[in-house]
Amino acid sequence: MNSQTEKIRLQGAAGVIEALRDAPAAASATPAVPARGVAVIAHPHPLFGGTMDNKVVQTLARAFVACGWTAVRFNFRGVGASEGAHDEGRGETEDMRAVIEQVAPGGPLAIAGFSFGAFVASRAAEPLWAVREIPKLVLVGTAASRFSVADIPSDAHDRTLVVHGEEDDTVPLAAVLDWARPQSLPVTVVPGGGHFFHGQLPLLKSLVMRHLGAP
Repeated sequence: MNSQTEKIRLQGAAGVIEALRDAPAAASATPAVPARGVAVIAHPHPLFGGTMDNKVVQTLARAFVACGWTAVRFNFRGVGASEGAHDEGRGETEDMRAVIEQVAPGGPLAIAGFSFGAFVASRAAEPLWAVREIPKLVLVGTAASRFSVADIPSDAHDRTLVVHGEEDDTVPLAAVLDWARPQSLPVTVVPGGGHFFHGQLPLLKSLVMRHLGAP
């Protein structure tokens, strides 16, 4: 993504997990200066071309890095150089938890995902809310019409950003509202936005950065 991008190999239950780590410039130049924390970002559905190089995933990584976070995005099992085979979300949740354990074993953790990756991110975060600090959660194009997205604890709502396109024809906005409504969880709607936010990625980045800048 930029000169600070580092290729890393991690270990998951299905074998090697291919990942990229982007560090804020100051943290890279001076390792003694810590970033705000580590953000782990999940990509869209592997069977429909989803990879860690997806433009929305890259936009999320850029937003986190710009706000002082180290961003780690990775390929789910069976994608790119990551070993294993697609597991309908179960193994992918294991993959994300394995990445978190290796790149962010302690300290502030942010979790993010796009589409299928947002579903996986919600599931990966579910057991962590009670045991460690998760200052920020970002879910974009959440695949609520296709998968059982985990609920967000009420005391974590102000740390959570849910963004969805008004005209998303892959995951209807109504499905996300049906998931969010019983929780009274706010959803930020991008007018005219589609699933991949074509032509609106700068706006998406701005929305994420605004959320990350909030206390």
